[in-house]
Amino acid sequence: MPRMNDVSRRRWFADAAREERPDLALLCLLVGMEADPGLDETGIDEAQIELDRLAGQLPFSPGGPEDWAAALARLLGERHGFRGGPADYRRLQSSLLHQVLRRRRGLPILLSVVWMEVARRAGAPVYGVGLPGHFVVGFGDPYGGHVLANPFDGGRPLSAEDAATLVSGATGAPLSPSMLTPAGPLDIVLRILNNIRAWASARPERTDVRLWALELSLLLPSHPAELRYERAKLLVERGEFLTGARELEDYAEIVAAVEPDAAETIRRQARAARAMLN
Repeated sequence: MPRMNDVSRRRWFADAAREERPDLALLCLLVGMEADPGLDETGIDEAQIELDRLAGQLPFSPGGPEDWAAALARLLGERHGFRGGPADYRRLQSSLLHQVLRRRRGLPILLSVVWMEVARRAGAPVYGVGLPGHFVVGFGDPYGGHVLANPFDGGRPLSAEDAATLVSGATGAPLSPSMLTPAGPLDIVLRILNNIRAWASARPERTDVRLWALELSLLLPSHPAELRYERAKLLVERGEFLTGARELEDYAEIVAAVEPDAAETIRRQARAARAMLN
């Protein structure tokens, strides 16, 4: 099957992000399509089928939140070996769902996507929890009786003290109730793309990865406006001076009403980018 072109891939991603109930697995797989030339529509179907297959191995309605969490830990953490470690933070594959399904390794947020998608298919009351610095999953009622689990550690249950320790280790701040609210599919996808941008930013030779991660982020219905500024500066860095300058000027118009001094700084950056053509 011929590889889908950039326009078709981006349209598919944008349309999927605007669905009334976005398909988290599909969006993650479409992110993978940007990174992996070997991933095509057949590969996306196969990854969805693998999630279905794993869900079919769960017991039927095992019980309450603790039972669901334990059943997922036995199936995914113990039987299939899904988990993570320090080395996984250094690999782009750790942020790509199809690779995580194949390798059984990934970042906390991608392993949590596997937990959530398998559990959801089996009828579990599951949701994602975007703790600062570490993504986990919850089972049950997020505003009542619930259980947290850490897929990065094979699905180990997390007490309130454990969650507080994770947050304190990442930020130095205490755990607040707002940190335990469910994360929506688009919030999860944006966080995954942020992780990919951070990975690429630490590798100056991978501006290509940083660029597509930015461009997918900008296709989400809601995203930080400053991502447009980051993309414009990156285009200049990559030698696309005219396009970068135009986008810097466009962004300056957006911020001019509230931050005129910042807008003038951005306009100077645009003029400097155009001067590089002379």
